[in-house]
Formats: sequence, structure tokens, C-alpha cells
Amino acid sequence: MGKITLSGFIDVPEHELNQVKKALVTHIELTQREVGCLVFEVTQCNTRPTRFDVYEEFVDKAAFEAHQQRVKVSDWGRVTVNVKRSYQIVEKV
Repeated sequence: MGKITLSGFIDVPEHELNQVKKALVTHIELTQREVGCLVFEVTQCNTRPTRFDVYEEFVDKAAFEAHQQRVKVSDWGRVTVNVKRSYQIVEKV
């Protein structure tokens, strides 16, 4: 198995923006501490404040899947239920 890279963006409903931004701080901290996380960056777009660019790298598919499972049951998962996600996931062998 090779490294997994996720890149893309999320679009946040405007009325949920403050709540998502607040939860994002903890989400980033927890993810960066995960075993197998190499890079985890989420940055707010300068020209479109409800859009956040996302870039992630995990050592392998198992680490990436563990991250996805944690997120599903996390506060971040709950807070971002209405967020539109647009990602490309690539496994490098």
C-alpha cells in the first residue's frame, strides 16, 4: 500500500460558518496527532469565505481509513453534517 493524498475543498453553509470555524481548530489538532498523518491542512479561501481548501496526506490506506472513521463519530463530523465536500483521493504506490 502507498501513501494516500486527499485534496479539494469544502463549502460551508453561511449560517454555520462560525460554528465550523470554531470546531476546525480542534479537528486540525486531533488529526495532526493521528498515527500515520503526514500533512493535514485546511485553509479558508480569501475570496470565498465559506470555502475551505483541504489537503491531507496519510502514510497508507489504513491510516486514512482510521482517520475517516474517527471523523464520522467526532464533534467535527457532527458540526459539518451540512458541509458540501469536493475531494480527489489518490493512492500513490
